[in-house]
Amino acid sequence: MSKEVPREGSPRNPATEPAQRTRNLRRGGMHGMGDTYEETPRVELTPEASVLLRRLREAHGPLMFHQSGGCCDGSAPMCYPAGEFRTGASDVLLGELAVDGVEEPVEFWMSRSQYEVWSHTRLIVDVVPGRGSGFSLEAPEGVRFLIRSRLVDA
Repeated sequence: MSKEVPREGSPRNPATEPAQRTRNLRRGGMHGMGDTYEETPRVELTPEASVLLRRLREAHGPLMFHQSGGCCDGSAPMCYPAGEFRTGASDVLLGELAVDGVEEPVEFWMSRSQYEVWSHTRLIVDVVPGRGSGFSLEAPEGVRFLIRSRLVDA
């Protein structure tokens, strides 16, 4: 008996998939193509990140992420109430993360300069013990969001 290896884009078993899929939207202007959907998600969640996002959603309402690569927490993703962090022309919407048990998607934004550095990777939002930035909603929980990455084909 041969074991079938799932191909890219084939259905996967959620129990064995390490990170949740996202609907991936990249805002126009970056490459002059308008809004485009990509088959390979640029941002995913670990199950632990999904659990934390459900708790944060209950406490704070709709959520968003922004990753700047700036001063405060380096390139850690920051979680805010949706719309509290102002995005603009210097930001790229990498994805809308679907979280089980949360009605609306969680947008994941990144500064354009940071995106240029990370554009060849798939980002995986994870949670680890530790103290994050005081500006990010998970800070009082004793954990912080962390980005893990995997190279993707160009």
